Amino acid sequence: MQSDQYIRQRPGAAQFRTTRWSLVLRAGEEQLSPADERRALEELCRAYWYPLYSFIRRRVYDPTTAADLTQGFFLQLLERNSFAVADQRRGRFRTFLLAALGNYLANEREAASSQKRGGGVEILSLDLAVAEGRFAAEPVVEETPERAFDRRWVEVLLGNVLAKLRAESVAAGEQERFDQLKGYLVEGDPGVTFAVAAERLGISEASLKGQVRRLRARFREMLREEVSQTVASRSDVESELRHLMEAI
Repeated sequence: MQSDQYIRQRPGAAQFRTTRWSLVLRAGEEQLSPADERRALEELCRAYWYPLYSFIRRRVYDPTTAADLTQGFFLQLLERNSFAVADQRRGRFRTFLLAALGNYLANEREAASSQKRGGGVEILSLDLAVAEGRFAAEPVVEETPERAFDRRWVEVLLGNVLAKLRAESVAAGEQERFDQLKGYLVEGDPGVTFAVAAERLGISEASLKGQVRRLRARFREMLREEVSQTVASRSDVESELRHLMEAI
């Protein structure tokens, strides 16, 4: 099985690949090895751990305790087959994670030591300094922890897509072009006018605008692919995108 693509198909679902989260949800319906199931869930957790850490920190936990609780949550999630209770009809990985984390934190109020939370077992490598740097840089906004969680989720999502698009551009020998045009991919002031960017690249402004259109189209395509990895069916992709864009 290809670890990144998960191209296994289920009968009658030829138009939607078995992506990481749909693979996890359907694990009981297909003859998949525990290693395949665990790897799919680990990849998702590794990509989206920071919104969970941020959520815990906003509950007034100190950094060390927040990191400890984050690791303990992953340990429970991976070792207890917690995803087996996920409702496939509402199978968004984001909503499942937040609900599962809420239950875990409620139970952990009774726990007294880090040994209870996993005995020092590191499921994912969490750089506390990096996490705290990101947390300190978050804007001070009066909002619920749940809404803040969604905002952090969007930031991670867009960061993942930009990193993949940059890697694709580098592989094609177009790193300079990407670095000049990436500011035009998301809303906001790109910081450089089309005229200036075109001059730097040695092309016409019309040609630059065409390249931006193509890069934006590829960005949207990769964004939908990234979101598809966290939902259970194709019909969920657009609604999940709408929800996430509303969050920011």
